[in-house]
Formats: sequence, structure tokens, C-alpha cells
Amino acid sequence: MSLRIKAVVDKFVEELKEALDADIQDRIMKEREMQSYIEEREREVAEREAAWKAELSRREAEIGRQEARLKMERENLEKEKSVLMGTASNQDNQDGALEITVSGEKYRCLRFSKAKK
Repeated sequence: MSLRIKAVVDKFVEELKEALDADIQDRIMKEREMQSYIEEREREVAEREAAWKAELSRREAEIGRQEARLKMERENLEKEKSVLMGTASNQDNQDGALEITVSGEKYRCLRFSKAKK
């Protein structure tokens, strides 16, 4: 009878060890799967972040170009405004030049006339 009990106990211990080994292997596999999932998600986030930074950089460069263009347009507008605010006088010069005074500076411009048909 004791041999029979010992055999039953040994069989139980062996089955328990197998179940424990299977559980350990299952946990290891789940841990590997979870680690793989985490790494994949981290890669996806890094890719989105890189794409976002590239788009941000592109937009910042575009803003810089637009700011430079607007600054140039403003400077040209100020120059045009300065010319338009100047005074022009048509003096009877032999060469037919038009004198324009802008901010105290005098400029002489040649006149163009339309061709006669």
C-alpha cells in the first residue's frame, strides 16, 4: 500500500512539475509577446514623432520664407509710398526731364511719351 501511495504522490509531483514548467513557459512567452508589442508601439510613436518634427520644420521654413517675402513687400511699399509722397515739378528743361523731390533729395527722370500712330 505504501508503494502505491508513493507512486501516486510521485505521479502527482511529476504532474505538478510539468504544470509548473508549462506555466513558466507560458509566462515567458507572454512576456516576450508583451515586450515585442511595446517595442512595436515605441517604434510607431517614434515614427510619428519624426514625421511630426519634419512637418513642423517644413512649416517653420515656409513661415520664414513668407516672413521674408512680406518684409520685402513692406519695404517696397514704404519706398513706393515715399516716392508717391514726394513732389514732382515739371520745369521747362530742354531735355524734358521731370524732377522729383523725395525726402529732400532731388531726382531727375526722363519722360516717355506714347508713340504717335
